[in-house]
Amino acid sequence: MAGHHLPPEPAGHHHGGKGVHADDLKPASRGRRFGYGYGRGGGGDSARAVSFAVLVLLLAAGITALVLYVVYRPSHPTLAVTSAAVLSLYNATPTTTPGATAAAVAGAGPEPAPTLLAASFQFTLVIRNPSARSAARYDRLTAYVAYRGEAVTAPAAMPPLAQDPDTAVEVAPVLGGGVAAPVPVSPDTAAALAADAAYGVLALRVVVLGRVRFVSGPFRSGWHSMYARCDMLVGVRKVGDGGVAGGEAGAPLLSSPSCNVDI
Repeated sequence: MAGHHLPPEPAGHHHGGKGVHADDLKPASRGRRFGYGYGRGGGGDSARAVSFAVLVLLLAAGITALVLYVVYRPSHPTLAVTSAAVLSLYNATPTTTPGATAAAVAGAGPEPAPTLLAASFQFTLVIRNPSARSAARYDRLTAYVAYRGEAVTAPAAMPPLAQDPDTAVEVAPVLGGGVAAPVPVSPDTAAALAADAAYGVLALRVVVLGRVRFVSGPFRSGWHSMYARCDMLVGVRKVGDGGVAGGEAGAPLLSSPSCNVDI
């Protein structure tokens, strides 16, 4: 019986044209495929992880700083005046003769003497630190008395102060000295002060200057300039020669002093 033979395959069946080779049906090497994937995406994943960690740390640091600021944030100190005393107040301008005054006006003599005011006061000041967690330190404190925006006493130095949280300190400085040193003022101020003294009421302002810093637990702030002032009406009793009765008895406060502190 004659054998059956398949016809010969056409040349180029496995290598050309549209033919499919058996090797083309084999799956790709698993090691090569996964190795290619890790080599391509590994660096990007690490960078994203580092960026996320840095972002979390910054967010945590910001929240911690905000909480510490809210907890330890200091409050501005407050100032109050509880009593006042007028120790002396009079016009200390040297008297001049009419001839000397006319010569000075004509330019033939010395300039007329400036208007001088001798004033001495004592006020009881209460400085309060309202912060519950912050201590306050005061330095370079000076105080003076002003009338109509013009100083009527020389600045008086005050000692440094230290305050624990939520405490008050009471001081009673003598402003103008026990024996008042004359202070130059404008003629209008001297005239207005004499008129108010004759009426028995003086509108005075106590000014306290200095610097303050706060200590809150482990934190310590820098020095901040402080400007405090209290406006009040003080009752006085006029005596002869344009002066005002002085002494240790004190002068009545005719209004509740209005105080402000700027830092």
